[in-house]
Amino acid sequence: MKFNLIFGGLVAAVAGLAFFVVTFERPPVATEQGGFRGTSMGRVENPRTVAVVNARNVAPPALEPAEDDPTSPRASEIYENVRVLGHLSVEQFGRIMQAMTEWVYPGEGENQGCNGCHVEGNFAAEGKYQKTVARRMLQMVQTINTTYNSHVQQVGVTCYTCHRGQAVPAAVWATSPPNARLHRLLSTAPEQNRPVAANALSSLPTDPFTPYLLRDNPIGVQSSTSRQADNNSSILGTEWTYSLMMHMSSSLGVNCTFCHNSRNFSGWQDSTPQRVTAWHGIRMVRAINNDYIEPLRPEFPPHRLGPLGDTLKVNCTTCHQGVNEPLRGARMLQDYPELNPPPRRAGLEQPARN
Repeated sequence: MKFNLIFGGLVAAVAGLAFFVVTFERPPVATEQGGFRGTSMGRVENPRTVAVVNARNVAPPALEPAEDDPTSPRASEIYENVRVLGHLSVEQFGRIMQAMTEWVYPGEGENQGCNGCHVEGNFAAEGKYQKTVARRMLQMVQTINTTYNSHVQQVGVTCYTCHRGQAVPAAVWATSPPNARLHRLLSTAPEQNRPVAANALSSLPTDPFTPYLLRDNPIGVQSSTSRQADNNSSILGTEWTYSLMMHMSSSLGVNCTFCHNSRNFSGWQDSTPQRVTAWHGIRMVRAINNDYIEPLRPEFPPHRLGPLGDTLKVNCTTCHQGVNEPLRGARMLQDYPELNPPPRRAGLEQPARN
């Protein structure tokens, strides 16, 4: 009996130690106050984790600037079949092509370097789908840097913001096939209780992107008055919303109070300015997915599509990758004016597809 008690106590102690090891982080941790004292508007960070995340969010050194003599020939006058960046000088065009190569296809080989988008020996040819996609992505970058200043501010985006030296960005998503058995109807629709990176390893629905970052479903779940007649919110809708919030929190490396006031999560008047920025970001991501990426579905080969045949789309992690400002706020667009729209498109005009 005594042996059993001792053994049982050891098992309980080991189990308890394992729980603490996998549940809590080793101190010290740093707390940054984000609101009035005593309101729980704080941000808790582990310096060791922050150092790792910061190390993978470093912008590459900028290439030497290129001259833009207004009297010099334009790229479209010298090279064949230049449809998007033809307004640049030859020097600027060569510079941005070199930068894009390093950002997206930095290696050497059959489908690396210039050959990532171009047919070897004939750069004007249309033989590769990557060239069509690259054109459309350039137009997307131009639109983001003009129409969506409310989200990207003066920092802007470049190809590197998403790609980070890879042909396909590391953080993309596509619709996944159902994982639940057909007779488990309550679990099939939202695909809950299956922790994945998309929902920050929670028990919430695994696909918060289709309803909110592709479709335009309402995200709010709390009515402003009691017993509101037209309030169609449900527990399931609430869980989907919280799954998106968990994704955003994980993507930016922040907690809920980065955008919301702990006293009143739904009230905009009490929220931080970052909530407005996030509001615009949600709409920017929807536009990217619907206006630029999904229409390219016919261009992609099967191995570049998801398991159900849809495109690989973007979410918050695609750019942010664990920090609230992509690349820690590095102003790469300032170093690459070639990615700004041509002067005639400098307003809010949507660029035509080429």
